[in-house]
Amino acid sequence: MDRSRPLPSRRRILKGAALAAVPYALLPGARAGAQTQAIDYPSAEWQPASTSNYTASTRPNACSVDRVIVHVAQETYASTLSIFQNPRKKVSAHYVVGSANGQVAQCVREADIAWHAGNWDYNTRSIGIEHEGWVDQPDYFTDAMYTQSARLTAAICDRYGIPKDREHILGHVQVPGTDHTDPGPNWDWVRYIRLVNLA
Repeated sequence: MDRSRPLPSRRRILKGAALAAVPYALLPGARAGAQTQAIDYPSAEWQPASTSNYTASTRPNACSVDRVIVHVAQETYASTLSIFQNPRKKVSAHYVVGSANGQVAQCVREADIAWHAGNWDYNTRSIGIEHEGWVDQPDYFTDAMYTQSARLTAAICDRYGIPKDREHILGHVQVPGTDHTDPGPNWDWVRYIRLVNLA
């Protein structure tokens, strides 16, 4: 036995054993602080999109934000989140709003550029909001969804000084070059803009 190296102290052995006994999940993670910072809308839950599905930026410093784009996902809430978290999909939106109770998830920070509009210029200057449901199934467009989405849109408009009108709150169908039809003819724009302005 080589006695030239000192043996570890009893305190060091006990400290190492104690750390080994602590489950990994209980140790503080580096991402814990980042998750809290990522929320731009306090009522949202953080459900981050894959970093392969958006462009990191410093908006509004890098480019101005002057519109909100309303989408209907053609998917459920959970499936939409799953798509955004899949790095092979190359798509995301800043927010997803659920049908049943209007739950809101934030997937991309507003400072970053989500890939939702299918038009780079519109992506760089907008916040994208996906809504659970299908364009041809108006039962998905519940009171809770309209109310919570309108509150979210109003908060975004207030934050960036965006007028709360149809020239600045657009449907995906209005984006130049798109082949999408959402939010579709069953989306009640009159009601939605009224709710945005009342929020």
